[in-house]
Amino acid sequence: MTAARPGPALREEAALREDAAPCEETEYIFSLPHTPGAVPAVRRRIRAVLADWRLPAEAAEDVLLLASELLANAIVHALPPATLRLSRVWADRRRAVRVEVTDRGPAAPAGLPAPAADPDEHGRGLGIVTALSARCGVREHLGGTGRWADVVVG
Repeated sequence: MTAARPGPALREEAALREDAAPCEETEYIFSLPHTPGAVPAVRRRIRAVLADWRLPAEAAEDVLLLASELLANAIVHALPPATLRLSRVWADRRRAVRVEVTDRGPAAPAGLPAPAADPDEHGRGLGIVTALSARCGVREHLGGTGRWADVVVG
């Protein structure tokens, strides 16, 4: 006897339960070259994925902005190599896109004060991430850190 794999309707139903963790449906992974010019190139790749997923224009722009902020943060602060993971998930019972950037560094430099930054030029990225996302966070794992955010798209 073979076991049937649950179809999309069953996966969606399970994801809507109160105790269910976000359910990843589709995932794309991009390596991030550790150069300032990497963000525009990766944004073009993200835009193609979002078009394929047929996201509403406003939601796609929010995902692109959020991804740009996380990518720029990784280029400035992270230890290479960095990777971007784009997933369709459930967040608070609604469809969302999760953007996660992982790198080899710690969540925050141990024992070092944050560098002084000109607020007109730097330092607003994580505030933008928080404002655009339904939820966001930092996940430390063996070998590095992942910064993630979910943008509700439906």
